Amino acid sequence: MSTAVPIVLAGARGHGRWHLDNIRRLQDKGVVRLAGICELTPLSADELPAGLGTPEQSADFGALLDSTGASVAVICTPIPTHTDLALTAARRGVHLLLEKPPAPSYAEFRRMADGVAEAGVVCQIGFQSLGSRAVPAIRELMAEGAIGEIVGIGGAGAWARPEAYYRRAPWAGKRRLNGVDVIDGVLTNPLAHAVATALALGGTVHAEDVTAIETELLRANDIESDDTSCVRVTTAAGPQVVVAATLCAEDPDEPYVVVHGEHGRITFWYKQDRVLLQRAGHGPEEFDHDRTDLLENLVEHLTEGAELLVTPDATGAFMKVVEAIRLAPDPAPLPDGTWHLLPDEQRRIVPGIDGLVAAAADTLALYSELGAAWALPARTKEVST
Repeated sequence: MSTAVPIVLAGARGHGRWHLDNIRRLQDKGVVRLAGICELTPLSADELPAGLGTPEQSADFGALLDSTGASVAVICTPIPTHTDLALTAARRGVHLLLEKPPAPSYAEFRRMADGVAEAGVVCQIGFQSLGSRAVPAIRELMAEGAIGEIVGIGGAGAWARPEAYYRRAPWAGKRRLNGVDVIDGVLTNPLAHAVATALALGGTVHAEDVTAIETELLRANDIESDDTSCVRVTTAAGPQVVVAATLCAEDPDEPYVVVHGEHGRITFWYKQDRVLLQRAGHGPEEFDHDRTDLLENLVEHLTEGAELLVTPDATGAFMKVVEAIRLAPDPAPLPDGTWHLLPDEQRRIVPGIDGLVAAAADTLALYSELGAAWALPARTKEVST
């Protein structure tokens, strides 16, 4: 058994709690050891899952990496802080698991990825869905022609978030904060996996694979960023990708990605690692897949030479989508009468949006093309150079 790898976690509250539980799971297996926690306010004993011991705590990330001798840092902090923290770790030779989205702009992403490469450390980007064994399995089905020639790939995310979701942190629902890019929109953060997974299935992973991006960004909530949006990505060699998402669903459901072929379709519910293959001349076939944890994969890469699953370069196309959303005009508020508040849940819903999201993924059409009158003014087209 190899020695447990010492880890520092930056950002242990919010989504960071998931990382604490995951580190505890891996610590129990003898794979890692939680050496330190970086938080502005130290975690209380109650906030630390049992069995993690008493890791060192500090608000100074660099000093904590030095004093703990950590080999790996998990960064789960606000989006605008990702690049500087990643480079702080990289300069010390500390390898990284960096939460998605990796950066709020393409320039910040390049600064991070280039700095990490120059330092010679390894960086895994936290798109957990790309650790699913369903991804290579679907790509194999596509390659062997199970559904004929690929026509396009759709993604659909109909989720719900209460108004309080946007009050959970100063950067929540912001495009910018104190002059710094945040870009906390539905496609770039909560449903970023739908975008990244749809792009990955089509083999569109590198920035240079993207030739054009069209966006329709809207909002029902009283926020700066978008909560009801769709995007179409045109690629150099791979199929066209259309992803539609909302946080204002009437009946929230599992997000999915669907690969359209001439003779059938493959639907992937990426949070459940579940695949449905429907094709001409065959009954429907369902497959359940395992998932490789990305922190475990990073440690196995460092200790045993396993292939790293989500490199920064493999998220370049996703970051081009983030950049197009960043450069697009500010999201248009949905007109009065097109949304209403559910008083019991204190969340805003857009009647009919669930069907529109599904139709966009199904037909590879944007909201405006599906006849949603409110979508027309928001249409923008960014052509990559």
